[in-house]
Amino acid sequence: MPDQTLAAQDPPVPPPPDAAVVVEDLVKRFGDVEAVRGISFAAAPGEVFGLLGHNGAGKTTTIRILTGRSRPTSGTASVGGHDLVADREAARAELNLVFEDQNLYLRLTGRENLALFAQLYGAPPERVDALLRRVGIEHAAGRKVKTYSTGMKQRLLLARALVNEPRVLFLDEPTRGLDPLSARTLREIVRDLAAAGTAVVITTHDMTEADELCDRVAFLAEGRVVALDTPRELKLSLAARRAGRHARVTLDDRSEHEVPLDDPADRRLTEWQAAGRVLAVHSDEPTLADVFVALAGRGLDDEDGDDGDDPGPDAPSDGARKWWHWLVWPYRPGGRR
Repeated sequence: MPDQTLAAQDPPVPPPPDAAVVVEDLVKRFGDVEAVRGISFAAAPGEVFGLLGHNGAGKTTTIRILTGRSRPTSGTASVGGHDLVADREAARAELNLVFEDQNLYLRLTGRENLALFAQLYGAPPERVDALLRRVGIEHAAGRKVKTYSTGMKQRLLLARALVNEPRVLFLDEPTRGLDPLSARTLREIVRDLAAAGTAVVITTHDMTEADELCDRVAFLAEGRVVALDTPRELKLSLAARRAGRHARVTLDDRSEHEVPLDDPADRRLTEWQAAGRVLAVHSDEPTLADVFVALAGRGLDDEDGDDGDDPGPDAPSDGARKWWHWLVWPYRPGGRR
């Protein structure tokens, strides 16, 4: 069963006046199905904010609303200070998205891919080479994208999403399928973007990545935000509810021992340290995955649906344009998409 005590939240804190993303009492219904049930959160400039949850938890629906593709049933959402219903075109101009599907023009070079989108967005041509350098693939700029590795394609997608210099960048499973080195490189780029003031909103199933990368995370379950805090505070909150604290100690003979940290009578750790026998000490701190299981009642790998939160009446049928098509093919405010 979900840990209701852990899930209990303080009253909502008003968003800061300079918040890059603001969601307040957001509701989205598809007929009798309530996909999003009154969620609220805000992301600040320079913050990496994680939306975590099972398939069907409401992540995709929320992102569709925040990128202007779907209208909320009630509540409000804004990006860059622009309401996504009343001022949708201005809001869209403030954001961009890197989605999981690597939809690049494979027969064009990396530079040609970026040059095309720079032209479509009305960005200066010199931004192309600057972005190639920024994501570390300038050495392959003249190669056709079909020769790129998965990690290089993902970095090119990120460069493409930065052509319009968005205030808010949405990343959908940004490192899925990448080797450890490529994933680390991408995370470093995301940190640099945040340090420069970009608000980055990530959806991911990778709890380790969320723990390492996100300043704050919101756990979604059944269309509701069941917890919202820093990864560290969420883990400490769960640890405080567990009986006793322990550490796993590895000694010089490679033996491992579990030592209680709340029992002053147990002096083994002190004695081993005095004898110089301790090779490693690991606290028995809960992981972010443990927090999610406590909140949602099951792990993220226990999937029971497809990749979308809901089909919805405005979802594309097979062969139709995806909901993110407008981001792949930039539009002009007031013009045709």
